[in-house]
Amino acid sequence: MNRNRKFPTLLRLLSGLVLAAVSTLALAASPEADREKIRNQSQQVLAKLYEAQPSAKKAIANSSGYATFSKWGLTLGPVGAGIGRGLAVAKPSGAETFMRYVEGSAGAGFGAKKYALIFVFENEKARLNFVNNGWEAGAQTTLAVKPPGAGLAFDGAASVSPGVWVYQVTDKGLAAEIGVKGTKYYKDKALNEGLAK
Repeated sequence: MNRNRKFPTLLRLLSGLVLAAVSTLALAASPEADREKIRNQSQQVLAKLYEAQPSAKKAIANSSGYATFSKWGLTLGPVGAGIGRGLAVAKPSGAETFMRYVEGSAGAGFGAKKYALIFVFENEKARLNFVNNGWEAGAQTTLAVKPPGAGLAFDGAASVSPGVWVYQVTDKGLAAEIGVKGTKYYKDKALNEGLAK
């Protein structure tokens, strides 16, 4: 079969899978059930991070807050996509902001991948900017992590913007390079409705 004919078929298949995932998210029992699921997911992500990079626990404890995202992505030939939800938590208040992300990227190969991203905010300005304005990575953003011993805080993380660091954890542990390309993070209006600020 001609390669040019395969591309529209793959694109339609990928779009259908993403739409099915969105529909599944929309059919959850209730907003509170969704929130509880995301809270549990966030705790699991932090536990994986602390196991892979123990110094991250102190870095987060001394921060103005963090945001966790358990991500899945799907690549079919030359295109890839991912969607999901996450949780941003202010410190020391513990105030929560529920987040969403959408990812689209050019890729190669076939298959699904799952990993977690943990954003850590050095100061309140950085945290509020992320939560209120969202954050968007460019189409080709790949970041090298800070090597061990380069400083006391954020070993194993990469700087993505002033005052914002990110860790990536996979099934194999902490990633040496962090892929955040073509991803937009933004506030989930539905899940934040009615929450105390």
